Amino acid sequence: MGYSIAIDGPAGAGKSTIAKKIAKEKHCIYVDTGAMYRAMGLYFLRNGISAGDEKRISEKCGEADITIAHADGEQTVFLNGENVNAFLRTEEVGNMTSAISVYPAVRKKLVELQQRLAEQADVVMDGRDIGTCVLPGADVKVYLTAGSAVRAKRRFEELAAKGEVCDLGQIEKDIIERDERDMNREISPLRQADDAVLVDSSGMTVDEVVEKILSLCREKEQGGI
Repeated sequence: MGYSIAIDGPAGAGKSTIAKKIAKEKHCIYVDTGAMYRAMGLYFLRNGISAGDEKRISEKCGEADITIAHADGEQTVFLNGENVNAFLRTEEVGNMTSAISVYPAVRKKLVELQQRLAEQADVVMDGRDIGTCVLPGADVKVYLTAGSAVRAKRRFEELAAKGEVCDLGQIEKDIIERDERDMNREISPLRQADDAVLVDSSGMTVDEVVEKILSLCREKEQGGI
């Protein structure tokens, strides 16, 4: 088993931004679990399987081998040996991913693939259930959060920077609804692991959050946590 850092938290908490920076500092592989789910969604689209056909999805998900590699600082997602980065961010793939991610067989398969990655390399992994389900034995566990208004403002600024017209109130409403879904779903609900350290980034810069998590890693390595 490699060295592992698990970062969980709600939508818009900045998990992927923070996780990428931590991975770079710690010379670990950043595992984007969301991209792995998207690759699974792409697999079903390519095979012409309907999002509502849970039986066929459950039967076929075992045939999808999804892994992640890094080269020149770039993450590459492989689906059965093919680099599928260019196909993962479409609306069609996003919708399929959202629909299939609730199925137990899909989650079980992806958890197995994520655990295999963690056995083969030192990883920083972010998501909703990393510290509780995927890597319960992670060396360092963080629950990264921020107030819904803060998360909505960050998302609003991110979209505005891309030239998209958006409504701050609606973004916050969507975030609150997503929190509700994530925390109350039947399989692997979003919750803070008993041994995870809570980090509220509401009043912190990205660099301050990174330093806080790196300090937790140093403490753990010195036997302090």
